[in-house]
Amino acid sequence: MLRCPKSLRRLALLGLAVCALLPTLAAAQARPNEDLLRQAREAFGRKDKNRLAALRASALEQRDPLAPWVDYWELTARLTDARAEEVEAFYGRWPGSYVEDRLRNDWLLETGKRRDWAAFARDLPRFRMNDDREVSCYALVLQQQSGKVDVDAARRAWLAQRDPGDGCLLMAQTFLDARLFDANDIWRQVRHATEYGRVKSARAAAAILGDAASRPLGEALDNPARYLALKASALGHLRAEISSIALARIAANDPDRAAQLLADRWGEVLGPEHGAWAWAMVAKQGALALRPEALDWTRKAWQSLGKRHGDHPDWSPETLAWLARASLRLAPAPERWQLVLRSVDAMEPGFREDATWVYWRARALQGLAKAGTDGDAQRAEAQQLLARLSTQLSFYGQLAAEDLGAPQPLPPRPAALTAPEREAARAHAGLQRALLAIAIGLRSEGVREWNFSLLGMGDRELLAAAQWACEREVWDRCINTSDRSKAEIDMEQRFPMPMRADVLARTREIGLDPAYVYGLIRQESRFIMDARSAVGASGLMQVMPATAKWTAKKIGMGDFRPEMITERDTNLRIGSAYLKLVLDDLGGSQAMAAAAYNAGPGRPRRWREGPTLEPAIWAENVPIHETRDYVKKVLSNATYYAGLLAGKPAALKARLGTSIGPRAAGAPAADSELP
Repeated sequence: MLRCPKSLRRLALLGLAVCALLPTLAAAQARPNEDLLRQAREAFGRKDKNRLAALRASALEQRDPLAPWVDYWELTARLTDARAEEVEAFYGRWPGSYVEDRLRNDWLLETGKRRDWAAFARDLPRFRMNDDREVSCYALVLQQQSGKVDVDAARRAWLAQRDPGDGCLLMAQTFLDARLFDANDIWRQVRHATEYGRVKSARAAAAILGDAASRPLGEALDNPARYLALKASALGHLRAEISSIALARIAANDPDRAAQLLADRWGEVLGPEHGAWAWAMVAKQGALALRPEALDWTRKAWQSLGKRHGDHPDWSPETLAWLARASLRLAPAPERWQLVLRSVDAMEPGFREDATWVYWRARALQGLAKAGTDGDAQRAEAQQLLARLSTQLSFYGQLAAEDLGAPQPLPPRPAALTAPEREAARAHAGLQRALLAIAIGLRSEGVREWNFSLLGMGDRELLAAAQWACEREVWDRCINTSDRSKAEIDMEQRFPMPMRADVLARTREIGLDPAYVYGLIRQESRFIMDARSAVGASGLMQVMPATAKWTAKKIGMGDFRPEMITERDTNLRIGSAYLKLVLDDLGGSQAMAAAAYNAGPGRPRRWREGPTLEPAIWAENVPIHETRDYVKKVLSNATYYAGLLAGKPAALKARLGTSIGPRAAGAPAADSELP
């Protein structure tokens, strides 16, 4: 009989029934050597090549089921000096595995840096993930050398780089030398890098154009006000580019000053293309700060465009999104809808098809439709957009369905998994390795191997893999895997309810909606009991240490100690209590309370100031990307959980409420002690 060792029994604290995995792996009669793997990962972090070599030999000799990872770490640590034969031998040892494809990704980057195009061309067709943008840039260089040129793909790859590395800089230089790119393509990347505050990337891109461009750009980036005052008097196209970038740099810290400079002189001097872009940068910064002036600055950005660029300005999708948000928040109808429609229609197709902008485009069409038959075409187009969106399981899919007249129905449950379908998932070597890695604390490695193993799976295979993860209480893999199915959707699998009795009892005790708590936990931790964020939030409900201490005192937990925050019951008690406190402080608004839980209560208190808004507009204008996404997902999750708990569709709009605005006169003052 296969016995469960103490080293694995203690992993029950992670919420994973590790020992239940052993019968599945009994045929291999192998368990991971946890100590060896821990040492190997530490040696990899230290770049201790000698230690890694010894540990690799031991892992291979012991036939450890996670030996592929030790082998990968050892070879990766010395990949810059590796020979092609060693890499091919590694592929041969672990065919079809995640580490094989991961090393291929690394080797493609290395051969690209070496300019070993023969080796690069040999490996590229075998790269299954094919998700590395730097590899894509090297591949475009190879295409250009062979005469197979896709210039549009090259432009997309160039602009998609947040921090262009060797591959994409080489690609841009190669295409510029071949006259497939021109200076405008390079400047477009410089503008995008400047917009996002990536000064190093802006300099690297401008260097492609030579010293005549990179030197004055450096001056403008280092001291934009001085550049505008002393260096920008003689304008041509180059000076206009750099002067507009200087204004964008000023706008990032002081949009009022940049707006004044544009109004006094530069808006007229720069010309329509560069002047309008500079105004758009000012408007974006104003929108991010929820400034009332953002609407006027948005108007000026659009008004500054000439006819040549009027419908498709060369502005980033993120800028256009913030101009649309500012218009939603501040503009009166019908101007609100005119500006929203103009911003959305100017977005590139991939961005425009995001559910957010499909929804607001439909609303804009409805808002602009004339009465009677003259508006029938716009209303019909809006209805088509909403109908298409209403089938998507998302925040805006739910809103679209309710705009069409009814809450979004829950998808029918798929047929039960068959025994062969379940067994196929359990027999999958990659999924087995992934669960073993997660079980011994190699969560990052296990998650990557799990996700790679899902490539190419159909709906039934995904549901079977998700079910195995659910049964092993690896809830994040259960949820994320189930989320991938397209036609067959198991909502109970996508929205599981671990600890159901405890959650229902706790929420009933303090008067909190259990669906809301489940929606928040699903977004916070995916039910990973020992989850810990980069900023120190811990446990099921991701509570910060200081918040836990304050809340424990507030609710009378006299025996609370900091280490207790990772205990399931304690974390649930403190997290739900804190959520109830912020919900009460914010007048019962679930949207604002979710924002407070993620970003602290002070921020949504500031964000509610200004005009009274439809809650969906308020949520879309949350200026922190992570929090904006979080609020929408928590509310969407909660609505699906409510439907599952009630056995019938639930309405998102009822959860959002009717409006969000400044705290009402006579309402209780904000709790200033709330952390």
